[in-house]
Amino acid sequence: MTRTVMKTLLAGIAAVTMGASIAQAGPLMDRIEAGQPIRIGFANEIPFAYPGDDGSPRGFVNAHTLGVLEAMGHTNIEAVQTEWGGLIPGLNAGRFDIVTGGMNILASRCENIAFSEPMAKVGDAFIVAPGNPKNIGNYESVAESGAIMVTGAGYSNIEAARAAGVADSNIMQVPGPTEILAAVRAGRADAGGGTYFTVRQLADSSGGAVEVTDPSAMPEDAVNWAGIGFRKDDTDFLARFNEAQKAYLGSPDMLEAVAEYGYDEGSLPGDRTTEWVCANR
Repeated sequence: MTRTVMKTLLAGIAAVTMGASIAQAGPLMDRIEAGQPIRIGFANEIPFAYPGDDGSPRGFVNAHTLGVLEAMGHTNIEAVQTEWGGLIPGLNAGRFDIVTGGMNILASRCENIAFSEPMAKVGDAFIVAPGNPKNIGNYESVAESGAIMVTGAGYSNIEAARAAGVADSNIMQVPGPTEILAAVRAGRADAGGGTYFTVRQLADSSGGAVEVTDPSAMPEDAVNWAGIGFRKDDTDFLARFNEAQKAYLGSPDMLEAVAEYGYDEGSLPGDRTTEWVCANR
């Protein structure tokens, strides 16, 4: 082989290697390397993620995510609030870079975005009128009683209710928690479905107008795992995030940061992986 041919081959290999390296860098790393902020997207979902009075990111998922990012050396963060139904479309459209809204990992969502490893185990429950007049405890009882269930547009509760036989005509979809509480208080819905974290907060803020059902009445398959959402072409950054989260999740620093929002050791996700959750939820 001549020296000229050898040089040509080595140049070609270098070009291919460089191209592969560039292809592995997703748009989020490009933003970071350009000195731009990491934009976290969330809705007004107390206590998961919500804006403070000054617009700062509040809630236990935001607190956790900020802790992981800081451990990675990233502190240039910009908060972007949107409606729940706009989180996945907004992420894929590039309006923000990470979804921190407390989103349950579901097979249908795994088709559209990439999730971190789980950061919380989340059970469902309902808010109902005092005394629970329709004896609602789980999705099957909603279906059997013909009750009207209200929940947020895009919430995992919709799929769970349908799977239990609740007709679409009996599922009222609203923008978020404020509207869920309003519908139940006004008698337009018999039950408001959400995570136990969410409905507990709604009941506590209602002055006794509604009460929370027992989350243990829900079947095991109503238990979900929440993760942090990323674009599928940001898997390079996601791999680094997962590594940092592994060290941070459940640490004293993390538990201190999320304690004010009701997250404790009982909320830790256990040993379920995102791969398992995507396949089973």
